[in-house]
Amino acid sequence: MPDLNSRQQEAVHHIDTPLLVLAGAGSGKTRVITRKIAYLVETIGLDPRHITAVTFTNKAAREMKARVDSLLKGKDAKGLSISTFHTLGLNILRRELKLLGFKPGFSIFDAQDSEGLLKELLRKGKGDDDAASNYQWRISKWKNDMLTPEQAVAQAEDDLDIRTAQLYANYQRALRAYNAVDFDDLILLPVQLFQQQPEALDRWQNKVRHLLVDEYQDTNLTQYELVKQLVGVRQALTVVGDDDQSVYAWRGARPENLIRLKEDFRRLKVVKLEQNYRSSGRILKAANSLIANNPHIFEKRLWSKLGPGEPLRIMTCKTEAHEVERVVSEIIHNKFTKSTSYRDFAILYRGNHQARIFETALRQNNIPYFLSGGTSFFSRTEIKDIMSYLRLLANPDDDAAFLRIVNTPRREIGSSTLEKLGLYATERKIGLLAACEELGFEQKASKRPLERTRVFAHWIRQFQRRAEADHPVQTVRSMLHELDYENWLYEKHTSDKAAERSWENVLELVEWLDRLHKSDLVGESLAEMVIHLTLRDVLERQDEKESQEQVTLMTLHASKGLEFPHVFLVGMEEDLLPHRTSIEEDNIEEERRLAYVGITRAQRTLTISYVAKRKKYGEIMLCEPSRFLQELPEEDLNWEGKNSKLTKEEKQQRGNSHLANMKALLGNG
Repeated sequence: MPDLNSRQQEAVHHIDTPLLVLAGAGSGKTRVITRKIAYLVETIGLDPRHITAVTFTNKAAREMKARVDSLLKGKDAKGLSISTFHTLGLNILRRELKLLGFKPGFSIFDAQDSEGLLKELLRKGKGDDDAASNYQWRISKWKNDMLTPEQAVAQAEDDLDIRTAQLYANYQRALRAYNAVDFDDLILLPVQLFQQQPEALDRWQNKVRHLLVDEYQDTNLTQYELVKQLVGVRQALTVVGDDDQSVYAWRGARPENLIRLKEDFRRLKVVKLEQNYRSSGRILKAANSLIANNPHIFEKRLWSKLGPGEPLRIMTCKTEAHEVERVVSEIIHNKFTKSTSYRDFAILYRGNHQARIFETALRQNNIPYFLSGGTSFFSRTEIKDIMSYLRLLANPDDDAAFLRIVNTPRREIGSSTLEKLGLYATERKIGLLAACEELGFEQKASKRPLERTRVFAHWIRQFQRRAEADHPVQTVRSMLHELDYENWLYEKHTSDKAAERSWENVLELVEWLDRLHKSDLVGESLAEMVIHLTLRDVLERQDEKESQEQVTLMTLHASKGLEFPHVFLVGMEEDLLPHRTSIEEDNIEEERRLAYVGITRAQRTLTISYVAKRKKYGEIMLCEPSRFLQELPEEDLNWEGKNSKLTKEEKQQRGNSHLANMKALLGNG
């Protein structure tokens, strides 16, 4: 393996004991994981179906799979499992349905589905449904900490905890009645299954003969327990992580899981990857200097052969508008004087609210940009509503779709009726829509709720027949007309403008369907078009392609795992980075790790900016530079306006850049 350094080779070849690969930013961790999978197959002779690798995003799993396929060069990798944690959990649930007591075709509730169910339960209990998202967060935390509703009740410290734990119990009962699980259950239920059913655990331990885990510092307690269960006494485990890049405590990640490895796996070997292939020396020196202020169980220090590179620029700005002007000016300057591509630039910030003013300035200067983390088209509420109608027309057994739309618009079908319907459907092992129509359900529901569910079911069946017999897009238009969905949006939204935007999105979806039916999917059924639209990974790849020639706008959290030649880290101020909430909660260490992540995204240049005044809570307030600036090596910083000023020639160059940009806008460049 000539393209691996000595530490990487050591990590790939080590198979005798559990292994922790402490992989610093830009140190080639994905290369190590994929090479190790190939080594296990080609050299050790392990059957691919006994190898499982898990990570945290579909994109990372796809990249790993593609690299392994390339390394194995066409050799049979049948059965090899490379997926997210949640996909692994889903596969376990599907295989162990009977033991878990679910019927085939169970539904997976996303965050919106879960919040909707909690609101229904709160309304039923005469509670405040506006607090549903707070309850949802608490229940999710309990699940990630492996607490059952009974354990949550036992640990309750006050009345709010007791009420939340009781809601948790009701929520779980309702999910079971609907033959549904939520996102957290995809990990928690396999863990509980393995705790209670040793024969199921034996099956999966025999299947998983070597487990590889990426981004291990991001695991929560439930994920850690699942890893321990799967590797069992064999302890054939390779985990790759970096405690300095653990920035997801707010969603349950526990960097201390790296410490627990030493306690639970006594023969653990640690291999450190410290050579960085991404950044220049000064950038790495700044990152090392900053993160050294955090306590460490495993010490490491990044280094690079790429040379010292340019000093880090620190820009002091008067206001946020001035900060935006300076950043955009630098992008224009580099674009026109150095022929730099827009895709080489990233603007990173602590909070999404900082993006808007940058978006405005980039648009005004005709600079294309890609806003990462913006609301995707298919995640908008109105699109999810209509897609759920289409999913149910295409697949009458889609219970998640049924539950989303049964009261959208309102049909006065209450949660108690739906709970009875869910229980009846589970007993009969049929879908919710089919259960509405059965005579047996008459014994479970009272007259008026029964009539409402039957009317809804009849209406859906009618449109299913029309979708099969008539023009599918015309059927969708007729359905929207009969639903009176446009008026429903105006009733629901607080402003006519918001309702109008939502309705325009719905019309765009219908136009998209129409274009598909006239081009790629000529003559295909509505069901085929729905399948086409729900291929989310295709849409993700499309987004990546569209962002190639654009400046990237992104939060620091979202930037982890990415790299850019030129990075602007903006808003480096107290109360912003570190964030006020983290200061109040004495969680500076995670904020420092977040700044470290931002610094180590940069390959060639890093510019850090802060402002003297910023608008907060409707008022102009004075700002203090972030404490993190004082933790960077002074000798590698170029403070504009302090120990360095632009020369007259440099100022002239920037002025010419603006002029060139204006000419380009006018078509005279």
